[in-house]
Amino acid sequence: MRVLASLLLVVSLPFALAVKTQDFKTCEQAAFCRRGRALSSRAQEATSWRSPYSVDSSTIAISPQWASFTAAVKSALYPQVKFGLDVRVHDDGVVRVRMDEVDGLRKRYDEAASWALIAEPGISRDIKWKIGEHDVRAVYGPKQDFEVVVTFEPLKVVLLRNGKEQVALNGEGLLHMEHFRTKESIEQTPPAEGDDEQVVMQVNPRAWFEGETEDGFWEEKFGSWTDAKPKGPESLSLDITFPNHGHVYGIPQHATRLSLPTTRGEDAHYSEPYRLYNADVFEYLADSTMSLYGSIPVMHAHSADSTVAIFNAVGSETWIDVAHATPKSTETHWISESGILDVFIMPGPTPADVFGQYARLTGTPALPAHWALAYHQCRWNYISSDDVRSVQKRFDEEDIPVDVFWLDIEYAEDHKYFIWDKKSFPDPLDMTHDVEALGRKMVVIVDPHLKRTSDYPVYQQANELGLLVKKNDEREYEGWCWSGSSAWVDGFNPASWDWWKTLFKTVQEGESWTWTDSTLDTYIWNDMNEPSVFNGPEISMPRDNIHYGGWEHRDVHNINGMLFHNMTAEALIARTDPPKRPFVLTRSFFAGSQRFGAMWTGDNLGTWEHMAVGVKMVLANNIGGFSFAGSDVGGFFGNPEPEMLVRWYQVGAFSPFFRAHAHIDTKRREPYLLDEPYKSMIRSILRLRYSMLPVWYTAFRETSVTGIPVLRPHYVVFPQDEAGFAIDEQFFVGSSGLLVKPVVQKDVTEMEVYLAEDQVYYDYFSYDVYRGAAQGKNVTVPAELHQTPLLIRGGSIIPTRERPRRSSPLMKFDPFTLRVALDINGGARGELYLDDGETFSHQGGQFVWREFTAEKNGKGVRISSRDLAARKPAEAVDGVQLATYSGASDFAKSMEPVRVERLVVLGLAAQPKSVALAGGEELEWVFEAGVAATETGGSASLLVIKDPGTSVASDWEIVVHV
Repeated sequence: MRVLASLLLVVSLPFALAVKTQDFKTCEQAAFCRRGRALSSRAQEATSWRSPYSVDSSTIAISPQWASFTAAVKSALYPQVKFGLDVRVHDDGVVRVRMDEVDGLRKRYDEAASWALIAEPGISRDIKWKIGEHDVRAVYGPKQDFEVVVTFEPLKVVLLRNGKEQVALNGEGLLHMEHFRTKESIEQTPPAEGDDEQVVMQVNPRAWFEGETEDGFWEEKFGSWTDAKPKGPESLSLDITFPNHGHVYGIPQHATRLSLPTTRGEDAHYSEPYRLYNADVFEYLADSTMSLYGSIPVMHAHSADSTVAIFNAVGSETWIDVAHATPKSTETHWISESGILDVFIMPGPTPADVFGQYARLTGTPALPAHWALAYHQCRWNYISSDDVRSVQKRFDEEDIPVDVFWLDIEYAEDHKYFIWDKKSFPDPLDMTHDVEALGRKMVVIVDPHLKRTSDYPVYQQANELGLLVKKNDEREYEGWCWSGSSAWVDGFNPASWDWWKTLFKTVQEGESWTWTDSTLDTYIWNDMNEPSVFNGPEISMPRDNIHYGGWEHRDVHNINGMLFHNMTAEALIARTDPPKRPFVLTRSFFAGSQRFGAMWTGDNLGTWEHMAVGVKMVLANNIGGFSFAGSDVGGFFGNPEPEMLVRWYQVGAFSPFFRAHAHIDTKRREPYLLDEPYKSMIRSILRLRYSMLPVWYTAFRETSVTGIPVLRPHYVVFPQDEAGFAIDEQFFVGSSGLLVKPVVQKDVTEMEVYLAEDQVYYDYFSYDVYRGAAQGKNVTVPAELHQTPLLIRGGSIIPTRERPRRSSPLMKFDPFTLRVALDINGGARGELYLDDGETFSHQGGQFVWREFTAEKNGKGVRISSRDLAARKPAEAVDGVQLATYSGASDFAKSMEPVRVERLVVLGLAAQPKSVALAGGEELEWVFEAGVAATETGGSASLLVIKDPGTSVASDWEIVVHV
């Protein structure tokens, strides 16, 4: 009976918790957030306010070699408590500010940055600090236009550009690092009866700053849970102000607008701060500051003058208030439960500069396997080997492309991950080989909770090796999740990483258990890694659980999920020699997670509201450095009507990660099950995505080198156009020039698209011409159900592969079409990047990177292909400085037979007189008269050059005489 009750608990708990916001804390229910917000309120209500923290100028020690200095910081509230300040300027101008308690009763958690950063940043040797009477400052930058000033009393750190404040730390005086202390019990003995002795009231001299009471210092209750807080209070409050920037973006993950709405001040949009606390939020709200599955504590601030950003390297729960004292300024207040102050100020001054600065800190997104950018078909759950085969067969019968089939938790016997349920999946290797025969892949879920049972070798090994998370009494932590009674691998233990790698070997090595019922084309999905614990506080671990090194879970909570993702990616790389690129999808993430794979936006609903906010959430993740992102197509919950499903596929086709997924209780909704015309619409959408895989792969090459995101909101592309700073329903795909505005509302037949410049744009499908304006302009484009509002920016060249195939690997040697969209000056440019799509051989120069240009040639145009890698070898591959590059590499030679079979030139002024290869023969072509690039209204003129006989891997020129 007890076993039955336990199973019922596991099955019913998540659903019982669905959409219950009361199961997650508000700021008022989190004592440290309550204290931080109360501090802010006191500051706002005070007639005068001065931070109690100051720099002891007599202790300043400037490095003789580096642009760094240290100093002691004093608190007027606690003169006996010592703090240390460390300020340094990196080689690229990023300013790092660290403050920690010195010689305290305990050590504060200071390792968050070490997990996020790719390496310890280099400190400038050229920048010099100058100590003044009231501050220490340094001027730097190519134009000497940046200055960082550290004011002594009160402590304040300001970054200026051209004398204008960009970022200020503690400018509002809300800095407060709660020091470690011992719990004091003050017994107040009442006076004896009849005692005339006067009772002296004690006045708390710190109440003006900290408040009258010790609010939740030593114990805190939430629901049935009590957090004993054995270390006492240790929170960190910090105000970060952007005095000349009226828009802020980032701090994913939240279901909200891209330009973050306010949480404090007059007419605040939200009443709650933005929360960063990785949580398994079932059926989350579509407009909320609630924490979701991942946390990236990076915020961009933008104005027409500049872009700046900060990265707050903290791994504990954090709440962030946003306010605007004026429309041109932003005030933010960050309140964290624990950790040191470790803030990186990125000076910009352009969006591209900021992305590069952040990428040099935490890394660029990994270049994914090519197939991973294609279409993924998932469901909780495909129930058997035969079910998987049947789904694949139906896709092929209906000529619908797909690359990846996914298996959720029901593949595993009793939810013991890695262990196949042989009743439903009696032949996992044969099933996987059947999928692989058509160039496809399998993705299988592996969650971090391990079933605590003696017949599960993965748990047994982890237990014997001492690799599991512990309770505060040092015993193994037991919680409940899909597996029932479960334990969790401690990714903070270095030994767990080496052990985890052994599990994924597909060939037995030694006596330890390995996953021999797997293949090298089986990839991994990490879910529930926040971590999700069904019977834990806020559906997660108790905060006083203990990780390797003695750190409490509260210190590292937001980092935890990234480590599981990282471990799994490393394991997939290690299972082959030479290694293949891994694919690991994660639900939980932190700063730096972009280096390891993809993410999705979690358990969304099949509603128009969730479809719309999913676009904004994916954009926010791109701003946060994590480009490989997407939302579940169709929504995880619910049964979307055909119109909604078609629109959702259109959204998915223009998301970096493109997966359809559905809950176990939903109706089957694979594309082939729809009636006409919806089935054909989705088939066309998927074929469009496959034709554009060269665009997506080329965009990922760029982001893997520069950090500039794959999806680019308006302010990134047009940073001086104030009318577009809040636009988050349309975006550009990389540098391709493709501008898309997905339809996320019902019964839409046309859409308005904002064009920010005096430039021509072409409808991707009809070639209709639209013209923007220097002051910005809205244009109306058709958006019937079968139509996706998709424009090509004039001046772009779009490489595509137009032949329908069943999977993307079958397209490897297919020819290319180039769409040449002339701008108003008669020119255009585009790029194409190719490599083998699955190994790391590109790091040794095995790739093709071409630049296509169209240049005005009299009244005609000259179209050419050049080897971009030969000109920019150091910019071709992330993290690799190619000393030499050969356009005759083995891979380049393998691409020589791949030809450009068609060029489509839009916007020529008149019919050509001839079209020929430079110095060669006349080519076959057709021309349709239409609107020139300099004109408006109607369809563009269309020149189609047929099979010019040019290789995609070679230099060539085509001359169009008009």
